[in-house]
Amino acid sequence: MKHLPNIITLSRIVSAVALIPTHAFSLMFYILYTYCGLSDVLDGLLARSLHYESEYGARLDSVADIVFYAVTAIKILPVLCKTLVPLHWSIITVVLILRLACYTVALIKYHCFAPLHTYLNKLTGLLIFTIPYIIFQPLIKVICLIICVVAMVAAAEELVIHISAYRYCANRKTLFRKGDKGENYQPHQKNRWG
Repeated sequence: MKHLPNIITLSRIVSAVALIPTHAFSLMFYILYTYCGLSDVLDGLLARSLHYESEYGARLDSVADIVFYAVTAIKILPVLCKTLVPLHWSIITVVLILRLACYTVALIKYHCFAPLHTYLNKLTGLLIFTIPYIIFQPLIKVICLIICVVAMVAAAEELVIHISAYRYCANRKTLFRKGDKGENYQPHQKNRWG
């Protein structure tokens, strides 16, 4: 039972890879895609409710998210390329640069791959997850613009957190509320008199 959340996360990786040979927007695509989304929610809920949260589980979840989004991008980009305008692509480029900066700062500072599970990152994930279900809707360009802006703000927030934090805390929820897990602790901090 202790490993169930991580097993669910691993099953999301397997399901994401199983999306590769499916035809985009087919029934099998939507079944696997929906399972990946539901398992993303379920593994975290189980880990928290069973008190099995761990740094390993948080990192595994982030890897599963990256695999899932990479495969999804490969599957839906051909349709999205026909939909998105240069403004979308400009914001997406900024998001990618910010994400690269986040991971670079984290690698230098914490010596590891260190994504954060902030509220804005979770909202970005949820919004991106809806794209295959709404891609053929008339307002898709406006919806994608909103998603791009939220993703940009989330990436900027994560970069600021990495720059300002004293240690890595995967479950830091927001820039504006300091957690109680010690991410603001400064080892060897001197008092104001030296």
